Amino acid sequence: MAATIPNRPVFRSQEVCDLAQIQPYVLRSWEAEFPDLGVAKTSEGPRVYRRADVERVLRLKHLLFVDGLTLAGARRRMGEEGLVAPDEPVSDADVAAMLDEQTRQNLRDVRRGLQWILAVLSGDGLTPEDRVLTASPSRPVAKKAPAKVASKKAAKSKRR
Repeated sequence: MAATIPNRPVFRSQEVCDLAQIQPYVLRSWEAEFPDLGVAKTSEGPRVYRRADVERVLRLKHLLFVDGLTLAGARRRMGEEGLVAPDEPVSDADVAAMLDEQTRQNLRDVRRGLQWILAVLSGDGLTPEDRVLTASPSRPVAKKAPAKVASKKAAKSKRR
């Protein structure tokens, strides 16, 4: 049964794994063999996959698991079939469409914090409150009562 790919421009790694019914470590190993599989928005950021990448993953799975080819054989066959990575970039709008509202709010909070730090460092808009660091109240740490520790030591020495 062929997987139905949703009509979207980009997909997360876990979505690709679910569509292809493979484990994430398998997809990562295929990325190592096919570096053009997926697009990293930043060097540290997670990879996103274009629709054409998902189609390549599905074809690769078929070549490996059904046809029994090796990765080198699958690479050759995909080259013969003209299955090469698309050159179109993934837009920020495509990636933004994947974010839920909580993630968007977290990113807005981070942005506001970074803007505040920039203003403080540049000296713009400083107020007296900006110059004072305040620590949030610490939670009390539960400590073992010394009496219990002493009674355990005493019990140990009696057994000897």
